[in-house]
Amino acid sequence: MKGCLSVHIQGRVQGVGFRYYTQLEAQRLGVCGWVRNQPDGSVEACICGNAESLATMQAWLNHGPNYAQVEHIEFSAGHLPDNCNDFRIV
Repeated sequence: MKGCLSVHIQGRVQGVGFRYYTQLEAQRLGVCGWVRNQPDGSVEACICGNAESLATMQAWLNHGPNYAQVEHIEFSAGHLPDNCNDFRIV
């Protein structure tokens, strides 16, 4: 059974490979969805997968890649995108 979460991440999360490494981690975990930069300097994502994969992905997103500095993160219920079978940078 798949669940989905919407994620909003603030801090030093642009220009540090955050989207790229998020995609790699999602692919490693079998999570589908997307990630994108926002004009205000934050990053937004939709992550979908089984409960264990989502929990692992949430834990990873709390710190992100080495050069990122996550200052605030919010998770909320999300909706499964149409044809959710991979993870994309949009």
